[in-house]
Amino acid sequence: MTPPAGPDAPLAPSANGKHTYQEVESITIRFAGDSGDGMQLAGTQFTNTSAYVGNDIATFPDFPAEIRAPAGTLAGVSGYQLHFSSTRIYTPGDVLDTLVVMNPAALKTNLRDLKKGGILVINTDAFGQNDLDKAKYKVNPLDDGSLTGYRQIRVSVSKLTREAVKECGLSPREQDRCKNFFALGLVYWMYERPLEATIKWIKDKFGRKPELMPVMDANTKALKAGYNYGDTVEVMPVQYTVGKAKIEPGVYRKITGNEAIAIGLVAAAHSANKTLVYSGYPFTPASSVLEDLCSVEMRRHGVKTLQAEDEIAACGIAIGASFGGAIGVTGTSGPGICLKSEAIGLAVMTELPLVILDVQRGGPSTGLPTKTEQADLLQAMFGRNGESPVAIIAPQSPVDCFDMAYEAVRIATQFMCPVFLLSDGYLANGSEPWRIPDSTKLPKIDIAHPTGPNSEGWSGPGHEVGEGSASKYLPYKRDKYLSRPWAIPGTPGLEHRIGGIEKQDTTGNINYEAANHEHMVHTRWQKIENIALTIPDLEVTGPDDAELLLLGWGGTYGSIFTAVERAQRKGLKVASAHLRYLNPMPKNTEAVLKRFKKVLVPELNSGQLCWLLRAKYLVDAQGLNKVQGRPFLISEIEAAIAEATGV
Repeated sequence: MTPPAGPDAPLAPSANGKHTYQEVESITIRFAGDSGDGMQLAGTQFTNTSAYVGNDIATFPDFPAEIRAPAGTLAGVSGYQLHFSSTRIYTPGDVLDTLVVMNPAALKTNLRDLKKGGILVINTDAFGQNDLDKAKYKVNPLDDGSLTGYRQIRVSVSKLTREAVKECGLSPREQDRCKNFFALGLVYWMYERPLEATIKWIKDKFGRKPELMPVMDANTKALKAGYNYGDTVEVMPVQYTVGKAKIEPGVYRKITGNEAIAIGLVAAAHSANKTLVYSGYPFTPASSVLEDLCSVEMRRHGVKTLQAEDEIAACGIAIGASFGGAIGVTGTSGPGICLKSEAIGLAVMTELPLVILDVQRGGPSTGLPTKTEQADLLQAMFGRNGESPVAIIAPQSPVDCFDMAYEAVRIATQFMCPVFLLSDGYLANGSEPWRIPDSTKLPKIDIAHPTGPNSEGWSGPGHEVGEGSASKYLPYKRDKYLSRPWAIPGTPGLEHRIGGIEKQDTTGNINYEAANHEHMVHTRWQKIENIALTIPDLEVTGPDDAELLLLGWGGTYGSIFTAVERAQRKGLKVASAHLRYLNPMPKNTEAVLKRFKKVLVPELNSGQLCWLLRAKYLVDAQGLNKVQGRPFLISEIEAAIAEATGV
């Protein structure tokens, strides 16, 4: 919790005249409970309200891997963290100012992240002996003094919720499902959040069907009861308020990384005047992209989706869609990429546009299905047989997922190649405010399909289409970037064959000659390298005389940027840069790296980008690695900067 200026923020009377309120710069809060307690919903509503009142926001939902772990157990804890601020922020926060726990398991798994002196809201009704046993507590933490260092707000949330909704005609079990709204109302009071946006959401969600009217009434009453409880009982002598953030004018919405990817793909297809075909197999944490693209609204935009029987089929369908002239996209996570690898190699050989979304998670094998990681970079680079180069790009924030999904389509169609879009679980589920762009100002994706033969001036053999006959169309005749033409099947005079066997350059005829194979290997590699001619240079943020460079990629951006910014305010000579293009890297990458005495590469793996940089540019880059299924804390990177600079 950061005060606006100085160690002590001013106190002032609150709107109700009973309490004082303290204005602070930012707050980090986490709701935690059983996966059936509605913590994701409570966190999402608090986020929406904070965005509505004008705060900058960054979120970090944390799900259990089990679909429904036994209630009250450590494995079943679900959490939702929100950082809201009156200034620009880039991460969901390091330590918690406030922790709301609905049961002992939530307390045990989350207390370590609450700062000393932080606010701890506890549902005391869930601390019976059976609940303590499930969380493996030998002694009740409410009684043993272990919580002394925190500002505790002990509330009988379950009991008070049942009392508030007893006239709504719900069963006891249904009444208990409203307790998340009671907790939400209490926290709304603590931070002077309005109730109107959530009440409207409840009405829109449950008020349209008569049979759900009791649920609407109960949730509304529970929300108001929690708010009024904080007001009447005076659970805290001070309420906290966070002012509006100064952000660029425009129309904003809250958006997650996966939502941004779905919208970015559709926007790119519109720009290219193409149909988007997305084929996938349900795979956490990529599944919601397929779900979003299946919506009625997306179907109005001509989007075609298909849930395939397996990952191999999903990739094959996307390649087939591209062959037919559509924008073929397939999405999954790391284990699914393993299964798609042969088909991706086919797209490399046939030189067809294909976007492969990899929302990375902890591995190997099933690994950590709901936790984040950046460990698929080398798999994207090399995880196919033979010399099989592909383009690789990675968004740096939930909002950037829109831009990079759009860019993936642009690269795939311009260079006739597969493009990996490497997101991760942290970006996929995290959210932040997105300024909705003017669609007329998005870069145009121009696609020109050939309509007639292209062999004029060609004196070599033609493309073989049958015994003793040849076409005047040359399917592998290349442009200045070495991209081949994209002919739509069925176009008169452009009949041609493609497949996985090596081709003769220009003609596309099957060819097993040694020299031709080596030529084609180099040509396909050079085509990918030529992408660097169309992407921006790597930008460096920091002083010209900086000695230490922090170079990151993907979802580490927010933590790196904030840590470097803090170090610069302390006078340290440190700079940062972030790679959104990983293969090829920007043209000036080597020059940037060799400007600095030290290069530190933070990444959520064992050093994959660092390995590539050392191999490609022969620089003594050092890794800062974390493989815990959790994103970097700003403080972890600050500590590494201090060590590297000798402070």
